Amino acid sequence: VQLVESGGGLVQAGGSLRLSCAASGIIASIFNMGWYRQAPGKQRELVAVISSVGITTYADSVKGRFIISRDNAKKTVTLQMNSLKPEDTAVYYCKASRPTGMTYWGKGTLVTVSS
Repeated sequence: VQLVESGGGLVQAGGSLRLSCAASGIIASIFNMGWYRQAPGKQRELVAVISSVGITTYADSVKGRFIISRDNAKKTVTLQMNSLKPEDTAVYYCKASRPTGMTYWGKGTLVTVSS
């Protein structure tokens, strides 16, 4: 099983980035897919989750700015990040999970937002 994130980088405050996560080795359509982030010195936190049936959940800090979507045919989940703020700087991780507890993580992609 592999989850591979891409799309991170350096962007100025107010800018946008689009993260992608490509899944292999799993039937992605039956997994809940999510994006989490971990800033230096902080715990990993939920950013956005999209369930296997397309229900989305967002952290309050990103509501109205980030959009999560999935393409089951391509086994990808994307995170469109707009109006980025310096406090969005973190390593962003992709997670695939099932209600049974089965969980997989990607290795992360770094997003840096300069002020």
